Amino acid sequence: MFKTLIITSLAVLLSACGGGSDIGPVVTSVQGMSLRFGQTATIYVGGQFLRSDMQADTGTCTNPSFSTSSSPSTAVLNCKVTAVGALPITFKAANGQVLFSTTLTVLQPQVTLFTSKGNIVMALNAAEVPTTVNNFLSYVSTGYYSNTLFHRVMAGFVVQGGGYTTGLVKKAGQLAPIALESNKGLLNARGTIAMARTGAFDSATSEFYFNLVDNTALDYQSATNPGYAVFGTVLSGMDVVDAIATQPTATFNGNADVPVAEVTITFALQTQ
Repeated sequence: MFKTLIITSLAVLLSACGGGSDIGPVVTSVQGMSLRFGQTATIYVGGQFLRSDMQADTGTCTNPSFSTSSSPSTAVLNCKVTAVGALPITFKAANGQVLFSTTLTVLQPQVTLFTSKGNIVMALNAAEVPTTVNNFLSYVSTGYYSNTLFHRVMAGFVVQGGGYTTGLVKKAGQLAPIALESNKGLLNARGTIAMARTGAFDSATSEFYFNLVDNTALDYQSATNPGYAVFGTVLSGMDVVDAIATQPTATFNGNADVPVAEVTITFALQTQ
């Protein structure tokens, strides 16, 4: 369902710049910048006599508002990107006359993990598991994963991280647990990333793991055996994941499979 925005923030600017009510608005171009899933998009609207009563239908780009830097020739629209794929946008005059229509494209989100062993680039399946991807990107955007550990390494199985800092100290600041999205057809195949959780189904927070092999036992089986939610795939850096998997491990403070030499996520960044 389209969200309709009434442009109110341009009124003062328009009256000062000659955008009188006797001249209809003209939209000549629309250019999307920073169209990233889960983030605030910036969309530049070019034209003449852009008016305070102009309307914009922004579809899945929600909570739209115009920046105070807008002018009668360039309106700067901000909205929250909530879906990937086609993003239709239509501008209308106050009387409903269509001024300009276009379709922008939101690409599948990508995140790069910068680790002490090298970089890992992942594509995230926002269309299939939006709750899980939004959750992961929330931790990325706030810098939560900085200086966290890969704290569980099991060769031939998984490499897990995202919840502990040096000394195997549980990191504070986790968000509320999310609903389990494991029944969306995504499999725990080698090279995929999935959410770790406790025995409670809807308990995933910040921790995730990389599948080192095809872990079919972790896939969705039934409502009573729902498995684990896959939400992305490694695009590059699987050699880094494999290198982490070779690290010697030991039991530390009662926790098994802890790397003897700490392997750290120094930073996580959404790059697309």
